Amino acid sequence: MRAGGTSLGAVCGVLVFLAILPPGGTESPADLQARFDRETNGVRKARLIEKLGDAQLEEARRAGKAGDYNAVGMTLEKYRDNVRAAIEALKRQHPDAEKQSNGYRQLQMHVRKGIREVDETLLVSPEDYKPPLQIVRQDLLAMEEELLKMLFPHRPAEHAATPAAEKQP
Repeated sequence: MRAGGTSLGAVCGVLVFLAILPPGGTESPADLQARFDRETNGVRKARLIEKLGDAQLEEARRAGKAGDYNAVGMTLEKYRDNVRAAIEALKRQHPDAEKQSNGYRQLQMHVRKGIREVDETLLVSPEDYKPPLQIVRQDLLAMEEELLKMLFPHRPAEHAATPAAEKQP
């Protein structure tokens, strides 16, 4: 009887643990998007990009494999718009990313992942679908650069070699 009680206790403990966990991979992209849209906290919004962005990038991959490049473009444009919304929310609530980098770091890493995904998509996309994807890529690159500048505002000059070149007549 004691062994049965211990098993029941362990099962109850696991059930309680599972009940308090936040919803995991079972959320659909639409549910994640709704959660993202409702979120008002900039840090939580940026962290949601990890789940939502992964779901959107996976959705774009599936659409690409199916040859539906309209859906690929729309999905990646929505991803870009979500990243932009997360950046704006972070800037409103935590304008000094260098001092309070929470959210900014996660967002920057995911944007880098998104850029790689767009690059891979551009390689296999038909020519007619490339221009909008190139715009998404440029927007993501600009957002990543903005995030890096906010996180590391005191970076050494990117063109340190140019002053020496300017000295020559």
